[in-house]
Parts: sequence; structure tokens; C-alpha cells
Amino acid sequence: MAPEHPFPAALEDCYAVAKELFLNPNFFDIEPEDVILIGDSAGGNLAAAVSLMARDLGEFAIKKQILIYPATFNDHSENSPFASVIENATGYLLTSKHICQYMDLYKKTEEDKENPYFAPLLAKDLSNMPKTLIITAEFDPLRDEGEAFGNALKEHGNSVEVHRLNDALHGFFSLDYRFVHVKKTYDLIMNFLK
Repeated sequence: MAPEHPFPAALEDCYAVAKELFLNPNFFDIEPEDVILIGDSAGGNLAAAVSLMARDLGEFAIKKQILIYPATFNDHSENSPFASVIENATGYLLTSKHICQYMDLYKKTEEDKENPYFAPLLAKDLSNMPKTLIITAEFDPLRDEGEAFGNALKEHGNSVEVHRLNDALHGFFSLDYRFVHVKKTYDLIMNFLK
């Protein structure tokens, strides 16, 4: 984990695990088409970046990914182009200031922030990406960039579903299943997997 092991260490670890799952499916007695990448927040960033890297390197093909309030961009300051970074900057569980601090811990150099594997929304080509489900939260600084990533995937010809959960905060998915937003997320995931 960063800062001891900054970018791209986490991405390389995740990619190595995904590669093993796809290229050695007998290890877990699974079919590669049954492997689905899923992550929330920074994990959503890593899932999207692994999908992008897999497409670029061509070593294996990911069929589906699920991104829950993913971090996909590189600027969460007052200069962000996304309204949600400003509207939801304070007063909720995740603040824009916290995201900036996390990004500073994650990057090794300033140049890293311009790398599409660091911020997948920066990728100039998002064609041939996995079928994608993106779930965002209304009161989350990351809301708009997650939705923008979904729109960019669509513009490049990918199959994408984007759902915003009203009245939801960043991190809701770690709550108990009884919470309405968690139930809704599981319903969306189950429908996506059918």
C-alpha cells in the first residue's frame, strides 16, 4: 500500500493476480469468463486500470467489471472540472481534501497523475473495454467522474450501465445488507450478472 509502495505497485499487484486467474483458471477451478473485476472507490480505480492494462497488453480478456463510486480522475481540488468535487467537498464522509491527500500518497511523481493507469478517465482510447456497471453515490465528491468515465466508455462503443443512488454517501457499500443503498447495489449487480 502507498505511501510505502506508491503507484504503480498496487496496480501491478492487482494485474498479476488477475493474470493468474485468467491464465490459470484450474487453480481455483473457475472459467475465465466467470471472473469479474469489482472494486469500490480506490478499488474501483484499480479495477478500471487493470481492465485498461489487460486490454493494452493483450495477455487476457476481461469480460465484465463492476465499479462502485470509482476514483477515475486526477484532480480533486477546487480546480476540478467536476461539480460533485465542489458540491460535496465537505460535510460528508469523504472530503475533497482527503482525496487530494490520498492521491498525493499514491503518486510517486507528479507525472504519475497524467498516466491513464493512475486516472483511467484520462485514457485517450477506451474502446474494447469490458462490459461495465458503474454505481455512484449522490453525495460523493467522486460521483461525477465515475459517471463521466461511464459516458466515455459508452462513447467508445462499450456496453455500460451507470446508476446514481440518490441520498447515498461515499462508502455506503461497506454498510450492512439491510441498508437500502446496499440492497439496491446488490440488486443492480445481480441484474448485471444475469
